[in-house]
Amino acid sequence: MANEQLYMTLEKVASAEFEERNSLFIGHAAPIKSEQEAMAFIKQKQREYADATHNVWAYILKGGIVARYSDDGEPQGTAGVPVLECMRKSGATDMVVVVTRYFGGILLGAGGLVRAYSHAARIAMDAAHVITYHKYGEYSMRCSYSDYQKFNLLLPKMGALVDEVEYADQVTVHFAVKDEHVDALWRRISETSNGKCIPEKTGERYDYHETDV
Repeated sequence: MANEQLYMTLEKVASAEFEERNSLFIGHAAPIKSEQEAMAFIKQKQREYADATHNVWAYILKGGIVARYSDDGEPQGTAGVPVLECMRKSGATDMVVVVTRYFGGILLGAGGLVRAYSHAARIAMDAAHVITYHKYGEYSMRCSYSDYQKFNLLLPKMGALVDEVEYADQVTVHFAVKDEHVDALWRRISETSNGKCIPEKTGERYDYHETDV
């Protein structure tokens, strides 16, 4: 991935359709985590639209390292490749697109097919919503109950995602924060607790928050 701090994929499963010279094109898009998930989605659509003329498909995983496609009987280079290229241009990964076509009796020509399959893929991905996940570090921090009352307001304000809070003799807060916010947050935590509270890193992940841009 060009920017290791960002991870783009689809938010949900979605479909969209349009007609081109009497042919009906239905684009289906879904987020996936493996080739097995991709093939399961493809086979599901092939069963669901078994009466269609073509079920063209493509999937992309691991930032483009893994990519496969099928023209499903359309002329070579006019269907699967345009769908895959449309997916690549979106910048997203870990997704599968199936474009179902019901032939309407009018030939579209090579250029027409490329445009139609590209458009079907694009509107399906638009419906599924490409979403950007940011890289977060995961942390754990022990603090007093009085300090926790302050951190309860401070952490969300500074862009942290609170995952879990454990209550015992002290409070243990498990949270995640983007790398670019760590230094500023650490200063505020130190100021708020007079240097008593020191977060410890426990892991990292990609996550999404509505305030992320």
